[in-house]
Amino acid sequence: MKISHVALFTTDLEIIRNFYETYFGAVAGPKYQNLKTGLETYFLSFGDNTRLEIMTQPLLQEERQSAPHTGWAHLAFQVGSKEKVNELTEQLACDGYQILSAPRVTGDGYYESCVADPDGNRVEIVE
Repeated sequence: MKISHVALFTTDLEIIRNFYETYFGAVAGPKYQNLKTGLETYFLSFGDNTRLEIMTQPLLQEERQSAPHTGWAHLAFQVGSKEKVNELTEQLACDGYQILSAPRVTGDGYYESCVADPDGNRVEIVE
């Protein structure tokens, strides 16, 4: 058994698609539109057959929960080396994205940083 995909609601489908394509190598499939409900989605594929479905629909309410809270905590991308963690974190910072934690070794032994995507979702960049 394996996870087929994870889905994420957003109020701006194209901004989120661009973020994951630009910084994490996602490849977007064709946009799906349900004319009855107004639902629009893309499946973003990553090199190892991992998929992230990004979705939006009319009347979607943007709701921020204060941390910590129940639910998904973050999405983590493995980039292969400490140097790549550092480079991608620096690029995201230069491009104006909020760095939530600078590259470091965590208590559980990961070398990682954490950034907020355009909707404020936590994205970890791990070695």
